[in-house]
Amino acid sequence: MNDVAAELHRGPRAYAAFIGIGLLAGLLSGLFGVGGGTVIVPLLVLLLQFDQRLAAGTSLAAIVPTASVGVISYAVSGSVAWIPALILAAGAVVGAQIGTRLLPRISQTALRWGFVGFLVLVIVTLFLVIPSRDATFDLTLLSGLALVGVGLGTGVLAGLIGVGGGVIVVPVLMLAFGTSDLVAKGTSLLMMIPTAVSGTIGNLRTRNVDLRAAVLIGVSACTTTALGAWIATLIDPTAGNILFAAYLVVIAVQMALKAIRGRRKA
Repeated sequence: MNDVAAELHRGPRAYAAFIGIGLLAGLLSGLFGVGGGTVIVPLLVLLLQFDQRLAAGTSLAAIVPTASVGVISYAVSGSVAWIPALILAAGAVVGAQIGTRLLPRISQTALRWGFVGFLVLVIVTLFLVIPSRDATFDLTLLSGLALVGVGLGTGVLAGLIGVGGGVIVVPVLMLAFGTSDLVAKGTSLLMMIPTAVSGTIGNLRTRNVDLRAAVLIGVSACTTTALGAWIATLIDPTAGNILFAAYLVVIAVQMALKAIRGRRKA
């Protein structure tokens, strides 16, 4: 980090930005069962001129406490599938390693457009399939193997294009496994914790984390995560699907813009 960048990342303005980013990320994390990286990373880059890699590493570190509070919030109402979450996490940790190794060999532009296509499919499906709040997750040998596959795929995509697991896991659990929206969100948040810890350890070794920013963002996010989880229990599944679809539209637009910029550079 050069002196100019370091100056931008410190001081009252920067600390206020870290707190504001954390408050917003925590609310969305609790509401949708996502890590909040899709908010943290672009805002760090736009507001404080963080390098993309440093922003991603800082975001991953901030997700650890945020997701932990989210899991507790959903666990209070019994909305966490513990063993499926650990299976997903194991697959995601391995998949992330595969994704980072494949990164130099695969076109980022093609990957981003493919992910946009996946999000569009999910958005359409969210208006066709409304999850039941009474649905439970039945873990069988077949569903367990499927979870390993979902975890691997999530990890690979995370390693390739840096998307958070919740954006993939929440809709897949609802649409493919028939879980309730609340269980999908709580399980997604639990899955993120070991994945984020593993990634953060690697980022610390390469000094790819601004720890002060991560702590401020993470602590701030913890204050609103429970609020987001509480709001999620108040709105009905149909409204929840509509809000989640709107969130996915924002992510799809972000990814499409990155794909367009990447093609122009190429």
